[in-house]
Amino acid sequence: MARHEFQTEVHRLLDIIIHSLYSHREIFLRELVSNASDALDKLRFLVLTDEAYKGVPFAPRIDIRFDEEGRSYLQVEDTGIGMNEQDLIENLGTIAKSGTNEFLSRLTGDAKKDATLIGQFGVGFYSAFMVADRVEVLTRKAGEEKAFLWVSDGKGEYEILPAERAGHGTTVKLYLNEQGKEFASRWRIEEIVRRYSNHIQFPIYLHYTEEKEGTRTEVEKQLNAAVALWRRPKGEISEQEYKDFYKTLTHDEEDPLFWLHFKAEGTLEYTVLLYVPSSAPFDMFSPHYRAGVKLYVKRVFITEDDRELLPTYLRFVRGVIDSEDLPLNVSREMLQEHRILATIRNAAVKRFLQECTRIAEEDPATYERFIREYNKPLKEGLYLDHQHRDVLIELVRFKSTKVEGYTSLAAYKERMKPDQKAIYYITGGDEKLLRSAPILEAYRARDIEVLIMDDEIDELLAPVIGSYQGVPLKAVHTRDAAEELGESEEEKRRREEKKDVLEKMKAVLKERVKDVVASSRLSDVPAAAVLDERDLSPQMQAILKAMGQVDLPETKPVLEVNLDHPVVERIRAAEGQELEDMVLLVYDQAVLSAGLRPEDGPEFARRIVRMLERG
Repeated sequence: MARHEFQTEVHRLLDIIIHSLYSHREIFLRELVSNASDALDKLRFLVLTDEAYKGVPFAPRIDIRFDEEGRSYLQVEDTGIGMNEQDLIENLGTIAKSGTNEFLSRLTGDAKKDATLIGQFGVGFYSAFMVADRVEVLTRKAGEEKAFLWVSDGKGEYEILPAERAGHGTTVKLYLNEQGKEFASRWRIEEIVRRYSNHIQFPIYLHYTEEKEGTRTEVEKQLNAAVALWRRPKGEISEQEYKDFYKTLTHDEEDPLFWLHFKAEGTLEYTVLLYVPSSAPFDMFSPHYRAGVKLYVKRVFITEDDRELLPTYLRFVRGVIDSEDLPLNVSREMLQEHRILATIRNAAVKRFLQECTRIAEEDPATYERFIREYNKPLKEGLYLDHQHRDVLIELVRFKSTKVEGYTSLAAYKERMKPDQKAIYYITGGDEKLLRSAPILEAYRARDIEVLIMDDEIDELLAPVIGSYQGVPLKAVHTRDAAEELGESEEEKRRREEKKDVLEKMKAVLKERVKDVVASSRLSDVPAAAVLDERDLSPQMQAILKAMGQVDLPETKPVLEVNLDHPVVERIRAAEGQELEDMVLLVYDQAVLSAGLRPEDGPEFARRIVRMLERG
């Protein structure tokens, strides 16, 4: 006998599952049947492709038994791959998933929100402890002689004992608690299996007794159709069946946002069923994200964690790809280069983006929900996927100074003023800061719309887009954009009258700036820090540094000065220390408004104190 403690993360997850999924207790049976199906999938694959398993008998089935009289237990048995002692420790005592800690840190304590997250993570076997005081797992690995019994009450420890089992496979026996006794019922089991597991490819049998002519008779009844849902014609599948299959496939408790199902016939034959989750996967921006599409060949499960099935920017998509033409023994290395898979992948991406386009046009409310969750990955695609760039540029959305929510570039272009020369945008990491940027004053005054690009990738994306339907994109924080706005004759005359203050400020600022110029764009603030068209923005510098580039050219801002501002009028009359303090404070204010830090924080604070003392 060997006694073990659960990994800390398992112990915490068990506690969360029991409390957060309490109102969805029936999913334990869906999860156990799904695990049994996975075990059969794995053995079928090995029997077909691995010489070591060629002689292993494969008679796939899942059997459910329960205590009809006392309702004390329920068990799910399969003839799948089975487990040895090490497998039991790794699969039932440890969460060997990358991103586990990230997942746990995202849990809020809100049962409804946490239920969704837990579903994305995949609760699997551990959901059994919602309905059981004790769980036993009797298992024997295919091709091995030894069997083992895993036992736990889910409260911190488990033990593994030597055991006997006639053949390979796994039996999970749940000793039901008071809340779990309702599931030791023929009708309840049938309802759950038919709802969640009807698509399972292997037969699921329910064992019970039935009275006939005064005699109790043992009955073995198949509960499922045992036909892969994605292989059935679309017209025969109900909306509810699509949703239920998604929940079984992903363990998600929410309905999918939408799905795409198509079959290709001809030179290549394959079926694709793709889903978009209502909520973004918790690990979507993790480098260790879990791929969400399963690959089958002739209905034989091949892999579920291969990132080659869809491009990285569609990593949030869940579903199934089933090919008739790939070899069953295709390896992970072969998948990366396989011509057939590349063809399927390209077709799947094209059809998926076409479906997104259709929804954007026909169901704007659903597309708005889609964008709130997946706009950033789409932008990654626009940056990376040259082949589908023309479609993606129509799908991505941006925030704007003119409209609530999001807007497309096409909609922006329709709203452009007749004499407007560019699509204007402002980039940075904080939407609130960007919307209050002084540089936007002139655009508001002229009723010109500006796109608010507050995603990190926007710094890379805007130059890649370059122009849209012949209209260039221009950042408002550049001198080039300022010159396009132009100035009136009166503004030119006033600038000429007051240009002496620009020289005074330039003398104080010296090497801190590239130039000090009069602004035609500012009204409420004395100055703004802007860049030349060719200069790297602070955000772009940060991105490049994060990518390992260290020898970046120094970027000095151009200080645009509002010559009509009272502070600038005071600067014209100031001298000595007061002049220096005022000019440097105006410069620091401009730098702060641009999202940067003053060069010398302590000195910045001392300047403020000196100005306050002067009154």
